[in-house]
Amino acid sequence: MAVLVTGGAGYIGSHVVLALADRGEEVIALDDLSSGRATLIPRSARLVVGDIGDRPLLADLMARGRIDAVAHFAARIAPSESVRLPLLYYRENTAKSLALIESAIEHGVGCFVFSSTAAVYGEPQFVPLPEDAATWPISPYGTSKLMTETMLADAATAHGLRYTALRYFNVAGADPSLRSGEVSSHAGHLLKRAAEAALGKRTELTIHGTDYPTPDGSCVRDYVHVSDVAAAHVAAIDYLRNGGASAVLNVGYGHGASVLEVVARTKEVSGVDFPVRIGPRREGDPATLVAEAARIRALFGWQPAFDDLAMIVRHALEWERRL
Repeated sequence: MAVLVTGGAGYIGSHVVLALADRGEEVIALDDLSSGRATLIPRSARLVVGDIGDRPLLADLMARGRIDAVAHFAARIAPSESVRLPLLYYRENTAKSLALIESAIEHGVGCFVFSSTAAVYGEPQFVPLPEDAATWPISPYGTSKLMTETMLADAATAHGLRYTALRYFNVAGADPSLRSGEVSSHAGHLLKRAAEAALGKRTELTIHGTDYPTPDGSCVRDYVHVSDVAAAHVAAIDYLRNGGASAVLNVGYGHGASVLEVVARTKEVSGVDFPVRIGPRREGDPATLVAEAARIRALFGWQPAFDDLAMIVRHALEWERRL
């Protein structure tokens, strides 16, 4: 049987494609290449260039592809952009996810793994955040993801679809073997921009706000290595294939680092004291997001292999040098 990975040529999706291909799975990567890159797909996987909202294409893939599991990553992911362009996010992230869920149900695909986000929580009431914390997104991005979670829950009740929604926190780093990493030159991710500044691809790094209620005034996030995130998705597929019940799970390490701490560690690892400019806050950014991640360890036996900020920074820098 095969796994359909939507957004499979993107940052996180490509790492999941690699993890699945590494263990001999048949993988079909569906991507419109608007932000992904075809060269990130290994030769052992099949790349289909197309849109997840294309229902005839989805029907053809589901009918002929021997697909028994879907890992869904295709989405727009910038909270600040979503504040300016909310309807774009509801179309790309929610409406197109509906088309994908319907196609999966129509063709008897029993396992669905959804790439969700900690943005569904909004301003956290607890630190670290458990999965049963209130969900009050403060950006259309977070709302678009939460709406998809709701559709999956209702589809599970009505149609028997089993799913896992993985709410991960700040994904960072790159494949240790440098087969994949973040490629977008317009990425909003801190570590990507910091690596570019360290290597002279940016003249400076802008920090978005240092007046938050945190120890140093900058936002605190739970930075999770992308290969550990990929391993969580593979574990989720195995769990569902083995008859596991639907679940919503955080993916994080349970401890955070501030923006200024990440900048300092990037300077330390790279040996470059690049310029840093303090800019205004971005819309849709909560002060602190740290995961309570005991549930995924207990349910999947997930054991992170790269829980070290210096290692995450080093892999990001090595990937950026390769680019």
